[in-house]
Amino acid sequence: MEKRCNGLDRRRKLHILKIPRLKGGAVNLYSLLKPERINLDLTSRKKQDVLLELVSSFREDEDSGLLVSTLLKREDLGSTGIGKGVAIPHGRSLVVDKLELVVGRSTKGISFDAIDKKPVHLFFLIVAPPQDPGNQYLITLGRVAVVCQELLKRKQYEKPQTPEEFIQLVKEIEGNL
Repeated sequence: MEKRCNGLDRRRKLHILKIPRLKGGAVNLYSLLKPERINLDLTSRKKQDVLLELVSSFREDEDSGLLVSTLLKREDLGSTGIGKGVAIPHGRSLVVDKLELVVGRSTKGISFDAIDKKPVHLFFLIVAPPQDPGNQYLITLGRVAVVCQELLKRKQYEKPQTPEEFIQLVKEIEGNL
């Protein structure tokens, strides 16, 4: 007998998470990752500062403060620190015209009010415009969660030394899903 997960059988739920159809034809998380949006040596020590450091990889103008404010308001609703050293800060904003995905890693760990109260080492930041007809934002959020599970299971997120190596690791993980 198949296990049930929130009203869906487990196989169907995994199928939904494993095969996202992103707007523009992209179906893999690694295709959304760009080397210039991956910081494997975060220097910030506080939540607000790390969000600004992540946002700065794609936005360095007066609107970056608005994005950080939006993300902090989302954090006030409940921490996006999902535990085991991972956080997926996310939000919607008129400041962006397309989905932005940024990865950050901190070797020391950052206090981020994670649900397990432990420091966060790996960040996946997702920002999208409010209007998202293809649901790319939610699909990407789900896909990031699945990839994070695999990264934690394999204990490999600390190994990549370059953004390109990180993208390759994500590509390998997605190839095995």
